[in-house]
Amino acid sequence: MSETQAPLPLDAWHRARGGRMVPFAGYAMPVQYEGIMAEHLWTRSSAGLFDVSHMGQIIVAGPEAEKGLAALLPADFAILKDARPKYSLLLNDDGGIIDDLMVTRRGEHFYLVVNGATKHGDIEWMEQRLPRGAVLDHMKEQALLALQGPKAVDALQRLAPGVQELTFMTAGSYKIGGVSAWISRSGYTGEDGFEISVPAISAEPIADLLVAQEEVKPIGLGARDSLRLEAGLPLYGHDLDTAISPVEADLVFALSKRRREEGGFPGWHRIAKELANGPSRKRVGLAIEGRQPVREGAVVIDLAGAEAGKVTSGGFSPSLEAPIAMAYVPSRDAEPGTRISLSARGKTFTGTVTAMPFVPHRYHRKGGSK
Repeated sequence: MSETQAPLPLDAWHRARGGRMVPFAGYAMPVQYEGIMAEHLWTRSSAGLFDVSHMGQIIVAGPEAEKGLAALLPADFAILKDARPKYSLLLNDDGGIIDDLMVTRRGEHFYLVVNGATKHGDIEWMEQRLPRGAVLDHMKEQALLALQGPKAVDALQRLAPGVQELTFMTAGSYKIGGVSAWISRSGYTGEDGFEISVPAISAEPIADLLVAQEEVKPIGLGARDSLRLEAGLPLYGHDLDTAISPVEADLVFALSKRRREEGGFPGWHRIAKELANGPSRKRVGLAIEGRQPVREGAVVIDLAGAEAGKVTSGGFSPSLEAPIAMAYVPSRDAEPGTRISLSARGKTFTGTVTAMPFVPHRYHRKGGSK
């Protein structure tokens, strides 16, 4: 194992189940077990277990924790209820996205989940800017699992009775096999499902309990990527980076209404200007003609033949049996139905701007609706 591929708590568990390991975010992670297509479709129809322990789990506590986080994130902490995860963004002073993350108020402290590839930079950025009365703890002793799919609730409620009462973007403390777990009804696939934080020392027996359920199979990174692409969800480092603003990325919903108007977080001046005047470019979904997918890096070509944007994610959709992509295009071309020319590998492709998600979300919302 090289220094650039640190083992996760379930490393041996993945290998024993035939996981094909690849380097990702500084770790060795399973890209697939029985095949990306099969794993993708299994998750859409049943329940898939993903190891996402590479993600950073962070506690921010202390008398100035709320004040400190409110100065860094565009969420409205005044209305952030206990055990209600909120999607938010860590922004730089120019309004670019340092990371996208989840933040949850848990009583007297805040629990954050950040991306694996950016977690060390995120922690350094926050530690430099949080006030002395806010203490940050990187929870290195915790593992994180995601159970996703329409039958995830059937499997998990047998092991953690009561989780079926959770609705989308709510969370709570439960026991699985006698082990304390923090469980949120959330995920990165567009399906109903849960994210489960447990002590790393208990990750293997809990993973065993989960895959012992008839609905559950282990799923690799490959299907995680195709699922999130179908769901229209951006991947940091590909669809989001430090030059892209939340307005360009079509993530305005992550900026609370009050904070949009009042500011007080990094990059607000650029964001306010883009909200008022519109951004020069926007993240859009593309349905690609033909059967051949276009990949990240393909160039968007304008009528004059000049480069006008780039594909940031692309692949073949197992659910739709057609190629799809995300790209940044000039705002004038961002309306659904607009035809877009693309160049990749010396070939020209045609895409049509389409609303995202490509495959409808099936989150379990309050009231039992999907």
